[in-house]
Amino acid sequence: MGHDTDAGVDGGSMSGDSVKNWHKHCILPDGTELQEHSIKTDRDIVVGEFCQIDYGLRGADIYVGESTKIHEYVWASGDARIGNLCEIGSDVIAKQDAYIGEGVKISGKLVVSGTLDIGEKVEIAEGFEATGEIAVRNPMPVLVFILIYLMTMLRIENEKDLDQILDDLFTEDEEAVEVPLMIPARSRLNMKVFSVPSSMKIGRKCRLHGNIRAGSIDVLEDTVIFGSLRARSRISVSGGVTVHGNVEGGGKVFVKCGAHILGDVIAKEIFLHEDAKIDGLIEAPHGMHIERGE
Repeated sequence: MGHDTDAGVDGGSMSGDSVKNWHKHCILPDGTELQEHSIKTDRDIVVGEFCQIDYGLRGADIYVGESTKIHEYVWASGDARIGNLCEIGSDVIAKQDAYIGEGVKISGKLVVSGTLDIGEKVEIAEGFEATGEIAVRNPMPVLVFILIYLMTMLRIENEKDLDQILDDLFTEDEEAVEVPLMIPARSRLNMKVFSVPSSMKIGRKCRLHGNIRAGSIDVLEDTVIFGSLRARSRISVSGGVTVHGNVEGGGKVFVKCGAHILGDVIAKEIFLHEDAKIDGLIEAPHGMHIERGE
């Protein structure tokens, strides 16, 4: 992974509130692809607990929180760390080390190019291959490991700062660090809907298939979404974004210069740039504002 997991942090000192906070963030970094059967990125992937994901995961290091169900495969070009009581519907492949928690069920095979740490009562339907050492023990809980990982990546010492820093990552001057792909706890991803409990931030030049549902949604430049956007509060669609569906926000919706919405735009209040394009109907009971300039 390249991070020092000791990092001077005592896992037992992690507060429940601080662990809870990062769960609200869904971040799809630049270049993410959500295809018919897989989510692909060249970044790390962090998945919270109690998720149900009908896609395969393909990334660098991949961390999956406890009691999550993944219908397809997990393919990591680095490490793979699967939390307790997870269910994986196909293969788990780690090109470096793997950490498999207690009670994990893998319906395919487990292939590890490095060291394998594995907990008790793990079921692997098609057997496993590991070229490095094998240790049967219960690894550090994935939730604690993820918190340490994020603090190390962001170079912070106090977990109370983590929530605000993650919130600010996708500003106009974002990406001082290479943020991972993050799917928050209790998310639901299937072939029709990508649903997260709170905010979603989508990076530049992504290609996403499916209807997106979240508390709020921000989409950065030159992303293509083959589906609709629906949020309980605000939605912001940046320039060069194409949405092949409707955009529906419970609060304000911002459609910026060069954006193209092929469906309807519905919100309490809409801020529409004069050089944006909307093919469908516009409904804004609290008013529509035409913006000019940059």
